[in-house]
Amino acid sequence: MSQRLVYFNGKMVPESEAKISIYDSALMFGDMVFEMTRSFNKKQFKLREHLERLYASIRYVHIPLEMAIDEMEAAVYQTIEANEPFFEDDDEHRIMIDVTRGTLSLYEDVVGVHKGPNVVIADFPLKWTVASMGHLFDTGINAVVPSQRAIPAQLLEPKVKNRSRIHYLMANIEVSQFAGKDNWALLLDPDGFVAEGTGDNFFIVKNGEIITPEGRNILRGISREYIFDLSDQLGLVCSEQNIEPYDVMTADEAFMTGTPFCLLPVMKFNGRPVGDGQKGPITQLLLNTWSDNVGLDIEAQIKHYSETTRSSDLPSPYEFKK
Repeated sequence: MSQRLVYFNGKMVPESEAKISIYDSALMFGDMVFEMTRSFNKKQFKLREHLERLYASIRYVHIPLEMAIDEMEAAVYQTIEANEPFFEDDDEHRIMIDVTRGTLSLYEDVVGVHKGPNVVIADFPLKWTVASMGHLFDTGINAVVPSQRAIPAQLLEPKVKNRSRIHYLMANIEVSQFAGKDNWALLLDPDGFVAEGTGDNFFIVKNGEIITPEGRNILRGISREYIFDLSDQLGLVCSEQNIEPYDVMTADEAFMTGTPFCLLPVMKFNGRPVGDGQKGPITQLLLNTWSDNVGLDIEAQIKHYSETTRSSDLPSPYEFKK
């Protein structure tokens, strides 16, 4: 076998053969929930927390999955073990778990495909996602507010990690046309409060206090939650509050969190410097402590991937957007 393997409804199949029916509800409605994880030194980070959120999403959207969470966890490790021979020594395992409702009942008897939910677990190198991000630890993100608003919970529950995310993509496309580079979308909710990025959570630091948007209209990230743990460890205050664009413009520091890159500084907001326009000391302290806790220099690893990975080896920038 010369290619990575994918867990597909209980079987390990070559990555190129892991295919969903064109009549699947995921294609028809974007009817799929998912999770994506990463490892540090090949050891999965907070896998159980990701799986617990996955199963909360499954319950919320009423996918009739019979596979227990312990079985899912075992399947993840089975997938990692099967793919380890295809990974370089310095690679990390980026796990992607997709759960679809399955083929729509209208087509089940017509096409004769798998009936019921699909569980697909893929494993690919983390560097696919982060190799273009190494310089951001030094130059920072420019967080740009697009016209696209976050979808509030009363319309589509954002705390469910789902694939119905065209509003994220439209925000990314709009922001990509903003002057300069390294522009990442930062969505406001319909009330004008800062919500989240398109696959990442947002924080500011003001007078030594770490502040992140309230959890009602956002995906409550696993990395976001870890910032609260790190804050407790360091004796820092971290709280949820409504954040307005004014608060970002007058903040001392800002940063984004997300599973693949962990934590990246936001040094500009709509093209204007945040604080002194540099990576702030609390941002650096949180990143250093995270690195110490996992026994790996996160910044150095991602910079290494940036230096050693050719852009031609990477997928489209929108394929694995944060």
